[in-house]
Amino acid sequence: MKLATFNINGVKARADVLGRWLDQSAPDAAVLQEIKSVDENFPREIVESRGYHLETHGQKGFNGVAILSKLPLHDVVRRLPGDDGDEQARWIEATIGDTGLRLCGLYLPNGNPAPGPKFDYKLAWMERMHARVQTLLRTEAPLVFAGDYNVIAQPTDAARPEAWREDALFRPDTRAAFRRLENLGLYDALRLRHPEPGIYSFWDYQAGAWARNDGIRIDHLMLSAQAADRLTDAWVETEPRAWDKPSDHTPVWIDLAL
Repeated sequence: MKLATFNINGVKARADVLGRWLDQSAPDAAVLQEIKSVDENFPREIVESRGYHLETHGQKGFNGVAILSKLPLHDVVRRLPGDDGDEQARWIEATIGDTGLRLCGLYLPNGNPAPGPKFDYKLAWMERMHARVQTLLRTEAPLVFAGDYNVIAQPTDAARPEAWREDALFRPDTRAAFRRLENLGLYDALRLRHPEPGIYSFWDYQAGAWARNDGIRIDHLMLSAQAADRLTDAWVETEPRAWDKPSDHTPVWIDLAL
């Protein structure tokens, strides 16, 4: 089963990109971030006309996440426990068909400027995610936590790590929180297959970052041991970043033997 995570950066603004990507790359399932659309206004026909089931957790103009799958989606959960009253739509999870795989899609807060209230919110959100991951790991099901983590996990995940030293994506507290997630027993799928530096998933629109490959890797697929045992491949699909009116992110993939 081929799964992808893709921060689409506005599903209406990138409708052509999404349709082209689904036609060309045809994931079995995918999670989208930054759909920037309430549920009722999501252009469902782009997805459903191509044979996908779709579940969304949207928000007007900001954030928003979605899961699409060629197999039916069951037991859908929107929001992390403890997010009651939080209007930011950043979490969705579902079980895919009869595979037993639980796919969790997330859009972790950016946290800038840091320090400050937005950075505090980021760290608190990561704590709530930590608690949810703990709960799901007890099921011993194959789990995938996929999305835009807004975390540069290590210096090799940035072309110029020194430029990000004071940024919320790379601050020590952020990376420590990410390591706490890993220490629960999660595996960075891409690094299991590609430990080498120079692999990125985001390039800023400005300063010619794409042309200079001045990127960072902040889109991750983290796997439980039961999912990692089934991992056959992981890769970054760079081509969509070069399309007309692209997202500043590009899809990251895994292939699981399910």
